[in-house]
Amino acid sequence: MKILVSDNLSAQGLAILKQHAEFEVDFRVGMSPEELKGVIGEYQGLIVRSETKVTAEILAAADNLKVIGRAGTGVDNIDVPVATKRGIVVMNAAAGNSVTTAEHTISLLMSLARKIPQAHARLKAGKWDKKSFMGVELAGKTLGVIGLGNIGKIVASRAQGLAMKVLGYDPFTTREVAAKSGIELATLDELFQQSDFITVHTPLTEETRGIIGEAAFAKMKQGVRIINCARGGLVDEAALYEAVRSGKVAGAALDVFVKEPVPTDHPLLTLDEVIVTPHLGASTNEAQDSVAVTIAEQVANYLLSGAVAGAVNVPAVSPEVLEHVRPYLELGEKLGSFQAQFFNQPVREIQIQYRGQVAELDVRPLTQSILIGLLKSVSSRVTPVNASLIAAERGLQVTESKALSAQDFTSLIEVIVRGEDGECRVAGTIFGSSDLRLAYINSYRIEAIPSGHLLVLHNADKPGVVGQVGTFLGDHQINIAQLYLSRNRPGEAAMSIYEVDSALDAATLTALAAVPHVIWVRQIRL
Repeated sequence: MKILVSDNLSAQGLAILKQHAEFEVDFRVGMSPEELKGVIGEYQGLIVRSETKVTAEILAAADNLKVIGRAGTGVDNIDVPVATKRGIVVMNAAAGNSVTTAEHTISLLMSLARKIPQAHARLKAGKWDKKSFMGVELAGKTLGVIGLGNIGKIVASRAQGLAMKVLGYDPFTTREVAAKSGIELATLDELFQQSDFITVHTPLTEETRGIIGEAAFAKMKQGVRIINCARGGLVDEAALYEAVRSGKVAGAALDVFVKEPVPTDHPLLTLDEVIVTPHLGASTNEAQDSVAVTIAEQVANYLLSGAVAGAVNVPAVSPEVLEHVRPYLELGEKLGSFQAQFFNQPVREIQIQYRGQVAELDVRPLTQSILIGLLKSVSSRVTPVNASLIAAERGLQVTESKALSAQDFTSLIEVIVRGEDGECRVAGTIFGSSDLRLAYINSYRIEAIPSGHLLVLHNADKPGVVGQVGTFLGDHQINIAQLYLSRNRPGEAAMSIYEVDSALDAATLTALAAVPHVIWVRQIRL
């Protein structure tokens, strides 16, 4: 498998990739978009930092790409929705530079409070000027932290060590969880109104773009100070310029910008009150090694074993968990594939029921496997990454339910598909650690290995039917490998599954359906 590393990656990260004989690693930094587009089709893996822009146009040429790894926190230089549609896993190393970025935030916080960069520059210029650089103490001041992820929480803890009061805003953090970290949870308006310093630590999305802008500045204290070490665009740069000019904002410290490198004529660079650094949040030796090692291991593990960690568009499955759930993933795909071939009408609804021990697992990857089995005959691009998306695109309603009781089984997965004129139920289980079995087809309890060429017959429960079918198959040189029988009550219709060594052609299948007492027959390949 080929892996392209298109941005700088530390030697430790490259060494992890190169130690695997299964990989051919190309280290090519500084490619133009046209160059990348021209070669990306050769690769199964791509590792980037922030310089490479993985656009929809690039992804359209990535015919073999399975995984993109971002050696850092964000993924805004990657078109994640398009990658998802194409079935490509997108990973990042979210925790690798958390401490480093948080420390840089605190460095800018203190520099902003004491005007250290300005004083340094004045003294270097030969002027001893104390009066121009009167600062403020941090102790007793209120720091507003927007976004309480890893970095936001670390910033909060460091600020508490400086005797600051910390307000936090995060729509997905409860008051109780925030309180455990010594953070007082607030609404966004409350944070704007009460904070002396405000720092933002959220991803850049359509919802967060410009979260600190003209309307926000209007709600803030006179003399507030702003810090952004997260993503350019979270702070409206034009609005910040006007707020600093008016005196509403006493100062700002920015490590990130909408356009990087920052144009030399950027208005904010003309303001003495604004401290700037060139995107140094993750720029420590420790952080560079950490994110490189993390992303290299994640990409390698995914390509080698399918283990998912640090992904932003697919549920995480560690190698240990993957080993445990792998039989369920295989069973789920086979149940989905069985239904796709057995149910002879358009599907509009899929209901998945997990019972017993399997219900205690994170079933999201299992649901994806079931959908892959259902959809792979109609979509060549379906993968564990985009199966739910493709189902939604086709208007399929997918629901999950769990129950701790599985009746006669330790675990049971039931897949129910519904169409305009009816439904079909198929359930499966696992014997021991990895022996897959079909358990039910509609009302029929039937123990069958879901593998190979299967002929599923619905037939009258009369003497001689099995012999007639066996004779028919023998006459057509079709060898029977396994035979499974089921009935609900004597004399009523029965169900049988014949595992055969080879598929039947259409004419032979039609002739089999015409054997006396055979009601219908389905041919299934698993």
